[in-house]
Amino acid sequence: MKKKRTAQKAYVYLKKTWTLYLMLLLPVAFAVVFRYLPMTNIVMAFKDYNMFKGVWASEWSDPIFKWFQKAFQTKDFWYALRNTLLLNFLDLIFGFPFPIILALLLNELAFKRYKRVTQTIVYLPHFLSWIIISGMARQLLAPRTGVVNVLLGKVGLGPINFLMENGLYVATYIALGLWKEMGWNTIIYLAAITGINPELYEAAEVDGASRLRKIWHVTLPGIRSTIIVLLIMNMGRILGSEFDRPFAMQNDLVMDVADVLSTYVYRVGIRGFQFSLTAAVGLFQSVVCVIFLFGANAIAKRFGERGIW
Repeated sequence: MKKKRTAQKAYVYLKKTWTLYLMLLLPVAFAVVFRYLPMTNIVMAFKDYNMFKGVWASEWSDPIFKWFQKAFQTKDFWYALRNTLLLNFLDLIFGFPFPIILALLLNELAFKRYKRVTQTIVYLPHFLSWIIISGMARQLLAPRTGVVNVLLGKVGLGPINFLMENGLYVATYIALGLWKEMGWNTIIYLAAITGINPELYEAAEVDGASRLRKIWHVTLPGIRSTIIVLLIMNMGRILGSEFDRPFAMQNDLVMDVADVLSTYVYRVGIRGFQFSLTAAVGLFQSVVCVIFLFGANAIAKRFGERGIW
């Protein structure tokens, strides 16, 4: 009898919502075809890939971890790994708190029109590609003709090679990343702030709380779960690196700090036709990122937070 009632409820539910499942069919098919099926080619990391035979017809490596050993035995790989961790860690340290601060500042603005204009101007750089930003940076920071160095020369500071010295390159790399993505990430925190109950602010104001006190005791606790989730997701990308940003900004003078795993894979694996090596390095990146993700989520739960799952 219970099974019959359950089947009837399921039938009624599907009769009401079948159109939603039909709409969901296309994105699910897209994910399966273009996201999950290509993952089967990960076996390339354990094979001596031959492009004429294909992935599955190629012979298995001997030993099976041959391409991992080859990557770990090269100095360029360890330099790229070090640079990836360094740049991503600096991105996390400087790039993560700034959107929170900016969201808090924008939330405190009394003039809504000024707030909207400022928010729009700040997140517009997100829509620019790194190729465009790299070209702008090279023009503005050029040692002799760049606007920045021309202005510095007028105050007697002399030309500064922002993109040609290791330390200055790293600082410029982080600053440009912060400028590009800070406004976009701010939108997430502003959306979380709008979900805070206004009565909490009214109660704090009745108790005589100042603006800073309301931010500390109401706003920040109200968006804490959002902060934790985004922090966990950023920790999951600590070893991952986008390709266009470092590739567009690097040059031969700063390769010691500019070469990351994504550009290493492109240079050694793809341009060098070592596709199995490319797959091995990519698999290594993914496994480490998953470990960081699970570790960060476990730590968040231990401190009483909800985490991602």
